[in-house]
Amino acid sequence: MSNTNLHIVTSPDHFKSLLSADLERVSLINFWAPFAEPCKQMNEVVTELAKKHPELLVLQVEAEEQEDISQSFDIQSVPSIILLRGHTLLDQISGVDAVSVSKSVDKHLGKGPRPYAQAIKLEESEESEEKLNARIRSIMNQSPVVLFMKGEPDGPRCGFSRKAVNLLREQNVNFTHFDILKDEAVRQGVKKLNDWPTYPQFIVKGELVGGLDVVTEMVTNGEFADAFAA
Repeated sequence: MSNTNLHIVTSPDHFKSLLSADLERVSLINFWAPFAEPCKQMNEVVTELAKKHPELLVLQVEAEEQEDISQSFDIQSVPSIILLRGHTLLDQISGVDAVSVSKSVDKHLGKGPRPYAQAIKLEESEESEEKLNARIRSIMNQSPVVLFMKGEPDGPRCGFSRKAVNLLREQNVNFTHFDILKDEAVRQGVKKLNDWPTYPQFIVKGELVGGLDVVTEMVTNGEFADAFAA
């Protein structure tokens, strides 16, 4: 992996530092596992894409070795490809689908026109997306502080959600929650609406404050009390 834009991620901190270096850059994250034969093919595809597009940041993440990163992106199977620009989720592709990955990279790097059929499809689905967004905003405003999480506060379904609940309780914050595992449309829609690809998400007065890392940092630097004041 001699490409300067292709990196093997060695830790969550390494991952964050690579992504935060340029929040306007398009990033491709390849979640893979050595035991999964299909990953070998996608690893080759990803390596070629890195060579073809030097402006693309390409990150190789071994899913089980970097479990925290995999959980934060809700990776259910490998290979899985995530495309980001900063914190904005651009696309997510699972399985061996080199054509779709290549087309998506071209699209988000501005190297391919949007097909007419795709434009029509987006226009047709606009109304349903508006209804979904209205429902999401209603959830986000159901109380002063809302936590989008996996599971219930007394039964979190992932380590990040457990830490989020503990943080809010330690800070004596009253909050309501929404279990994203019970509604796939909301689960995907919140990521798009808030331009934030991971869970949990902390909502205050109807607006996204950030994820677990952001809010933990707010506790450390003293910004939490003002931000979460009812």
